[in-house]
Amino acid sequence: MGSGQSPTAVPSPHNGGVEPTQPTQTISDQIEGWLRSDQPKTLGSLVELFEEKSFAVIFVLLLAVPALPLPTAGATHVFEVITMLLSLQLIVGRDEVWLPQRWCRMSLETKNRQRFLNTLLRMIRRLERLSPNGRLRHLFDHRLTNSVFGLTVLLLSLGAFLAPPFSGLDTLPALGAVIVSLGVLLEDIAVVIVGAVIGAAGVFLEIVLGKAAVSGVKHLFSTLRA
Repeated sequence: MGSGQSPTAVPSPHNGGVEPTQPTQTISDQIEGWLRSDQPKTLGSLVELFEEKSFAVIFVLLLAVPALPLPTAGATHVFEVITMLLSLQLIVGRDEVWLPQRWCRMSLETKNRQRFLNTLLRMIRRLERLSPNGRLRHLFDHRLTNSVFGLTVLLLSLGAFLAPPFSGLDTLPALGAVIVSLGVLLEDIAVVIVGAVIGAAGVFLEIVLGKAAVSGVKHLFSTLRA
């Protein structure tokens, strides 16, 4: 699914042989149309709208909360587990999202979720203005690149999942996965790379601080025993 906005032309007898076609809808246009439509605002309807891009959209929705710079005390682990399970579907080659019917019926019409979707819409519009035609779009939507995308999200979600409660260390890995997913939605390799770097930095920071914390605890116990 592309995100270009330039109209193309087709032959027509009414204007000298050329007639502009309707421009392709951008990702933000599709989200806005979905928000304004009368159809139920469920996770399942969002999957139907984005089809092969549904993985990226769901990753953004699920990891948005742990990506916020707020301590969650492990409350977002269920989102991270679902994300990891879906990323495995990408890795093994699925091109369609499979979700239990219970999850498909999950409503996105609450005030907080609607506010988040509106914020997401504004963020995507900014990214679309920065990269209206994407970068290296031919790299996307292939079996190999989809698997790499799934593996990247899997590792970053695992990093967020393993972050100690109340530490806030899950923020950067989750944020990286969100940005990578937005890059896939916009078919922009630069955005994907930025997200991967942010996520990798978050995992590295988590490892470094984790080792320091373990060393500190060991030193404390050694001091108490002495």
